[in-house]
Amino acid sequence: MKELQFNRHRRLRGSETLRAMVRETRLHTDDLIYPLFVAEGENIKHPISSMPGVFQFSLDHLGAELDEVVSLGIPSIILFGIPLEKDAEGSQAYHDHGIIQEAIRFAKNRHPELIVIADTCLCEYTDHGHCGVIENGQVLNDPTLDILARTAIAQAKAGADIIAPSNMMDGFVAAIRYGLDEAGFSHLPIMSYAVKYSSAYYGPFREAANSAPQFGDRKTYQMDYANRNEAMREATSDVEEGADFLIVKPALSYLDIVRDVKNNFDVPIVAYNVSGEYAMVKAAAQNGWVDEEKIVLETLTSMKRAGADLIMTYHAKDVARWLGAK
Repeated sequence: MKELQFNRHRRLRGSETLRAMVRETRLHTDDLIYPLFVAEGENIKHPISSMPGVFQFSLDHLGAELDEVVSLGIPSIILFGIPLEKDAEGSQAYHDHGIIQEAIRFAKNRHPELIVIADTCLCEYTDHGHCGVIENGQVLNDPTLDILARTAIAQAKAGADIIAPSNMMDGFVAAIRYGLDEAGFSHLPIMSYAVKYSSAYYGPFREAANSAPQFGDRKTYQMDYANRNEAMREATSDVEEGADFLIVKPALSYLDIVRDVKNNFDVPIVAYNVSGEYAMVKAAAQNGWVDEEKIVLETLTSMKRAGADLIMTYHAKDVARWLGAK
């Protein structure tokens, strides 16, 4: 009888040590960006009901959280601000002493080595919950750009290391790059939410950031989740306008987009493991339906495998502990 001829792929899977030696994709603590919600006021450590383990912090509680983040070796945070007062144009977003500016100063004074990313948007600051100026029920693109540039400059003056514009107005990277350069911050990088889909996965974030729109939705400025080629057009525009990083948001249902962006652009790619993705895992784990550690590490590794260089994730502290224990 003729001997069968076939490949022996299992030869490289015989032990954990051997599997680790040939592993193609690795998740590191250095890959992680931890989102934090900072609320104006005092003595606030408010749990987010839909995001177990995530809180809104006032500045007097933020220090302990930052200390833990740094002790775990997480190199970067991204800050979202929750002001006491909101108005039609979101003026607290660019106020020199707005909550996000104060949080940036606090974080950099306490831990100068920590990379502090400022989310640059208006939805947390507007009384209507949209990401721009409203006229006759419509979100106006061009008048919003000046407010975004003013916000980015205020964040830069406060000491932000990276500006991360997220509102998906056309030309937002160009406006912010021009504003930063004119204000003397040409050295600051822009981490653009270049590919941001209008997604149901953002639901818990709206609770965490108090940013739900008061009417309508965001489909006129965030992308249709059915579109793939459009992502390349958005990313191309942002790179041409001066983006130094590109974010794909959400991540888990958009791994094909992460790979497309990675294949087409020679800048660092960031996957945002968003609130709904986090909440689903937490809920399943609390019910004993999944092994939280295993499913989180597998999920985040899939984002790295798809092409992400960095991952924004609410799991960051747990992941740092798990990786440190291995």
